[in-house]
Amino acid sequence: MSHRKHLLDRAVSRRTVLAGAALGCGALALPLRAASAVAPRKQLLLLFLSGGASQFETWDPKPATKTGGPYRAISTSLSGVRIGELLPHSAKNMHRLSVVRSVNSGIADHFQGHYAMQAGRIVPGYPVVGSAAAKLLERPDDILPGYISIRRDGPKAYTDVGSAGFLGAKYEGVRILNNQPPENLVRPAAVAPTLADAVDRMRRSANDRFRQGREPAAIDAYGTTYDQADALMQRREIFDLTKESPADHQRYGNHDFGRNCLLARRVLQSGISCVRVTHFDWDAHQDNFYWHQVRCGEFDRTFITLLDDLEQRGMLEHTLVVVSGEMGRTPQINHLGGRDHWGRAWSVAMAGCGVKPGIVHGSTNETGTEVKDGLVKLGDLFHTYLTALGIDSQAKYEIGGQSNPVADPAAKPIAAVLA
Repeated sequence: MSHRKHLLDRAVSRRTVLAGAALGCGALALPLRAASAVAPRKQLLLLFLSGGASQFETWDPKPATKTGGPYRAISTSLSGVRIGELLPHSAKNMHRLSVVRSVNSGIADHFQGHYAMQAGRIVPGYPVVGSAAAKLLERPDDILPGYISIRRDGPKAYTDVGSAGFLGAKYEGVRILNNQPPENLVRPAAVAPTLADAVDRMRRSANDRFRQGREPAAIDAYGTTYDQADALMQRREIFDLTKESPADHQRYGNHDFGRNCLLARRVLQSGISCVRVTHFDWDAHQDNFYWHQVRCGEFDRTFITLLDDLEQRGMLEHTLVVVSGEMGRTPQINHLGGRDHWGRAWSVAMAGCGVKPGIVHGSTNETGTEVKDGLVKLGDLFHTYLTALGIDSQAKYEIGGQSNPVADPAAKPIAAVLA
C-alpha cells in the first residue's frame, strides 16, 4: 500500500468503510467517493456572487409591492413561474434549473456569510465545500489539485474566508487571479532537466530520511504541495485561454466573469473536482438597481452559455452547478437607493448533476420579508450539494484521532430538489 493511500484510508470512518463495502471492492477502497473507477467524475462548479445578490432583482421578484423595486417579473420556461426581468436568458432556461427561494441563513455579515455558506456551518475551522469536494471525490491516481478558485485580483477583503480547515494544505485549493496561470509554471531555461531530476531525487531522499521516527503529516503536506505544483507545470495548458476560439470568448463575454467562466470550463474539462468562480460587486448599498442591471447583465448570458457548453459536452450530467452568494439583500430600499444585508429570506439556484430540473422550492411572503414555506438553512444546502454529488453527507472524517461529521448533523438534504 502506498503511503498516499494509507493517508487517505486513515481519514475515513469505519462506518463509511462498511457502507462502501456493500458497493463492492472498488467502493471499499474509495468509501467516501461516489463514483466508481470507470464512471465520470462527479464535479462541482460554484458560481459565487460575492457581496450578496438581491433576490428581488433575480430569482424572487416582488413587483408592484413596497419592497419590489422598479423592475418587472417576467415569464419563464416554467409555467406559472416568473423571475426578475434582468435575467432573460435564465428565464428561458428555468426548466433546467432548481431554485430554492426559501433560504434563511440568519447571516447578514460578509465574512461570516462567506465562510458559513461554503462550509455549511457557522462554527469556524471546517472545510469549505470546494475543499470537501476535493477530498471526498478524490481518486487514487489524481495528481492535480482537487480545488481551483478563480477570481479577479480584488476586492478580496472577504473573498477567501475559509478554506480546507482540518483537511490540511493538500485540499486548500489553488487560487487563479485575473484568469492568468499560476506563477512559475515554466522551469527556468538555465535549469537543465538533468539537474532538476537530480534535485528532485535529493528532495525525496531527504524527505524519506526526515520522516523516519517522526509524525509524517508536515513532510507529507510539503511533498504533496510539491507534487501538485509539478503536475500543474506539466498541465499548464489547462490555464491557457488563448487556446479558446475568438467566438467562444465572444459568447462568454468581454469581462472578468466571462473570461473566468471560460477558464472554469477548461479546468473542469481537465478533471479537477471543484472550481469556484467569484463574481464581484453585488454589495449594492447604494444604486442597487443600476448595479444589478450591470451585474445581472454579465452573469445571465455567461451563466447560460456555460450551462449550454457543459451540457453539449456531456459534462452537466456529472457536474453540479451552484449559484450562491453569502446573503441576500433587504426588502427595504434605503435612502441611497440601495438594499442592505439580509439573511432571513433569499435564494440559491442549482443545475446539473443530482438535482431535479424545473424545480422552485419554497417561497417567501408577499413582500419578501420572511420565508413563507419550505424553510432551508445553510446546513441543509451543504448536505444537498454533497448528496447531489453522490457523497454520503452523513459520513465522518477521521483525522488525527478525531471524528468530525462531514456535514452538520443538525441539518439534512433538501429532498424536494434532489434527483
